[in-house]
Amino acid sequence: MAIVTALAFVRLDAQTNSPTVRPSTVATIIGENRNIFDSSDPTPGWVANLANGLHVRTRHWVIRRRLLLNPGDPFDPARLEESERALRTLGVFRSVRVDTVRSQPGDRLAVRAVTSDGWSTQPQASYTTVGGDKTWEVGFRERNFLGTATELALVYGENPDRNRLDFTFINQHFVGRRALMQLKYAALSDGNQGEWVLGMPFHETAAPHSLITYGQTADERVLSFRDDSLILTQWHRLVRVGITGGIALKPNTHSYNRLWAGWEWRREDFADSGTTPFPRSLFTTVRAGIDLGSVRFRVLEHFNSYARREDVDLSPSLRLGAVFESGIGYEALARASVVWNRGFVLAQVGTGGGLDSTRTRAGVTAVSQNLERHTLILHAEGGLLTNPKPGREFDPWLEQRGPRLFGIHDFTGTRMTWFVLEDRILLVDDVLGLMALGLAPFVEYGGAWYADEPARQGGNAGMSLRFGPTRAVRGEAAELAFGYRFGQGVKGKRWAVSLRKGFSF
Repeated sequence: MAIVTALAFVRLDAQTNSPTVRPSTVATIIGENRNIFDSSDPTPGWVANLANGLHVRTRHWVIRRRLLLNPGDPFDPARLEESERALRTLGVFRSVRVDTVRSQPGDRLAVRAVTSDGWSTQPQASYTTVGGDKTWEVGFRERNFLGTATELALVYGENPDRNRLDFTFINQHFVGRRALMQLKYAALSDGNQGEWVLGMPFHETAAPHSLITYGQTADERVLSFRDDSLILTQWHRLVRVGITGGIALKPNTHSYNRLWAGWEWRREDFADSGTTPFPRSLFTTVRAGIDLGSVRFRVLEHFNSYARREDVDLSPSLRLGAVFESGIGYEALARASVVWNRGFVLAQVGTGGGLDSTRTRAGVTAVSQNLERHTLILHAEGGLLTNPKPGREFDPWLEQRGPRLFGIHDFTGTRMTWFVLEDRILLVDDVLGLMALGLAPFVEYGGAWYADEPARQGGNAGMSLRFGPTRAVRGEAAELAFGYRFGQGVKGKRWAVSLRKGFSF
């Protein structure tokens, strides 16, 4: 991959569809990978120089592997746009732009990828408090180890239920250009968990096939709560391995029709601590089905993060499958969207499970950026569980899908709802080139409860201060929220403060 320095190009951005030049075949690939800071940034010189000096810039072969166009390929605007999304998905850049250029009209077509690295070395230190419940973490996370887009993390954290030490390794091109390797292990104060994934997913819309193997182990204590009280403590032992794959029917860059199937072997048991001998139950599960969909993405700014373009997947899709495990179960997922110039509505519903246990969840999200510096979000969702495994009940605090000023386990159960209206207002997009600030007035209502009790819900209304990094590889916003609580779930004071990661929609 060549490095662009100072060349004059005639830009043929695929989105502009210039009528005077019709690109046909890609002649070459040109790359420009910028560091965290450049000469145009307002950040103080010593800060920028120190950050650039400590950071290992993303390797050019990493960028090249994510591009879906090669020299000699017919030019496809959809594949160009998907290449840009694939680079953003790596999670190591703060800015990505992929377009087409010619040095002079009539010259050969070149695909140009311009990226800017983000700060990827992150000492982990976070603190969350909601309704008197405190969660904190310390550790180290490197999302771009030696410039290879490999994530390594070692993080220790505590919450009201347990403490844990987490290790993570993720490489999105472990073997060749597309194969994924993911390893996770957690040493808990009351057990341990581990999981691995290795294989090649559908890395692009036109990918002809996928094949993934996976596994999981657990030897842990699980807790079940009801109305903020612990009602069940059991020990959970799990070993499972599986393989899943699919083939595309008539693959293309605009839509997909895929047949998929999977096989899984699992040993899983729940029992009281100290039970001897511990139960030993074995299960074999076979799944098969079809995925249908078309590609629809919107690129937004100031939605869930700051100072970066975010790909929002609005693709209409349908997934239907059968589950065979001592009988026949099912799974289904449907998505639909409506899009306008500066907003969208996305609706989705999913359901599935075995003969005894099912999980159904539906939601709708409406987003409008028609007012300058405002992102108005309206979201509603609901869920239903039948015969869930111990510890798998809905808990909006743990899932971060419920009223933000309530504490851990204030709402738990097999039914859940959440409604939120929030206006994210951008105040300052660039403070010393390092962070951005915003305000978000909000009102929300929701909760969780069991089928044999009345609906248990609560609400809050208030204001949050949102802040997030502009130079980090990921710009997730944190929020300091203050507001008034109401409803059945209120315990203690009506006015409350929370400090936690911001909601993502």
